[in-house]
Amino acid sequence: MSVRILGIDYGEKRVGLALSDPLGITAQPLECIGRENDAQVAGEIERLIQIHNIKQVVVGMPIHLSGKDSSQTKRIRRFILKLRKILGTKIEAWDERMSSAEAERALIDMDVRRSRRKEIRDIMAAQFILQGYLDTKGPAKAPLP
Repeated sequence: MSVRILGIDYGEKRVGLALSDPLGITAQPLECIGRENDAQVAGEIERLIQIHNIKQVVVGMPIHLSGKDSSQTKRIRRFILKLRKILGTKIEAWDERMSSAEAERALIDMDVRRSRRKEIRDIMAAQFILQGYLDTKGPAKAPLP
């Protein structure tokens, strides 16, 4: 049975999205939503859940390296509560420490122009978040029968 998982890198201006393959092994970039407000983003996510038959959502949670919450963490917790009220889908928070920095480094290594990096960074960060989740929790880690 194919189960798609949506990865989210939530930001104040943009929300990056990534989608797992049907087997839940790899994460692919999906799109970036320009954020006007949480209700608008939740509506876009609801639309994508229907289009792609998504059964689970993984939201990156920015926690300081010390393990403490950041100011953005509180915003994301509120966003997750809103998603849980609107969507009938399992939603899980996932530690996203360094995902944006990893995406930025990868884009620099690929020699992507600075002006273009902003457009891609949030989607790549979502892809890193989702791939980290899949590598740890995905079906590939399930014990063989």
